[in-house]
Amino acid sequence: MLNRRVLLTSAALAPLAGLTALRTAGASTGAPEPVRIRLPRPTGPFAVGTTEMHLVDAGRDDPFVPGRSRELMVSVWYPASRLTAPAPYLPPLTAEVFGEGAAIALEQPVGTIDWAGAKSHAGLLAPVCRGKRPVVLFSPGFGVPRGLASISVAELASRGYVVVTVDHTYEVSGVEFPGNRLEVQTLPPAPYAMLARTTRFADLRFVLDSLTLLARGKNPDAEHRRLPTGLGDILDLNRIGAYGHSAGGLSSIDLLVADPRIRAAIDLDGELGYGYDDPADAPTVAKGTNRPFLLMGSGAIGPGPHDHRTDPSWGLFWDHSTGWKRDLNLPNGRHYSFVDYQALIPWFQRFFTVPEELIANTIGTANTDQVLRALRTYIPAFFDQHLRHRPSDWAHALPETKFIA
Repeated sequence: MLNRRVLLTSAALAPLAGLTALRTAGASTGAPEPVRIRLPRPTGPFAVGTTEMHLVDAGRDDPFVPGRSRELMVSVWYPASRLTAPAPYLPPLTAEVFGEGAAIALEQPVGTIDWAGAKSHAGLLAPVCRGKRPVVLFSPGFGVPRGLASISVAELASRGYVVVTVDHTYEVSGVEFPGNRLEVQTLPPAPYAMLARTTRFADLRFVLDSLTLLARGKNPDAEHRRLPTGLGDILDLNRIGAYGHSAGGLSSIDLLVADPRIRAAIDLDGELGYGYDDPADAPTVAKGTNRPFLLMGSGAIGPGPHDHRTDPSWGLFWDHSTGWKRDLNLPNGRHYSFVDYQALIPWFQRFFTVPEELIANTIGTANTDQVLRALRTYIPAFFDQHLRHRPSDWAHALPETKFIA
């Protein structure tokens, strides 16, 4: 069941055929300066640092490329004692291949947007702010780079969380590994939904295992590259949450149900029947959970808004779950309102015309400032309540949001 809530946008899936003509179109000497990406700064009290790790699961054959051990790239975002030079928004090779696809979707020449020069609001290898910190895993949507959720990830880190973001190799358009190695999207013949689901689940569990090694003073990076001093010391692995967008939301709920290390999870618009003709057959849906979860759905493209009343997979999971649960909707938002597209597309509109159909299908008509306010309120509030025991107000909805239950 591959559909709008688990597939990536055309920007990330765009075929690379025909890019030569686009490159030529943007190569004239009179071409304007590339658009610089600008993202809102995190609002929490901490500076934010980041580093990356190359993780190799030597005991697991890669299901997308048989005969090779499964490899992942992850970023660790954390509270920092001071800022350093900002880390790239996307790794250079990832930025290049992603930018080529984005150019097709945006109907602009390659090079119109300076993806490679974009910076995050996190200091590369910034010194760690001491003290035990709750940990949150983030899993992106199918085919989407881990960096495309930098707004919510940086927000959590600025509020005292360690956030670990994961690229699911061979799903995404390109994952950059050490040594300037790029692994591009390599999918088997369809259907591959179940393969993607089980692979993602194993990826996230392996990341958790790697964090355990880090907390014990070991360096799980395959090349043993330098990590910020004390990074492992701040990990509180008794307080772990997970969240994700689209297929990443599904992966987070799968992890919540099956792995006792996860105490709470958020699903951002990801259907839970992924890989099953009947969502009732999905073990996660059939089992439910007694642990806390938050569902956040987008507005209508089909028969109604995405919530537990309209999505059978959400409804069955809701009915089978006995713990704390909330269902929150963005009525005017769309599937990609939950990631950085909500800020990037309006920013791009200042410089060129973005296709109306792309806007309608990615972020809808929601007010960007209000959607970002909602995401930067409810995601931290959920984890504050369930990982830090700080109760939050779930009775009053912010603008552009609606509580379903």
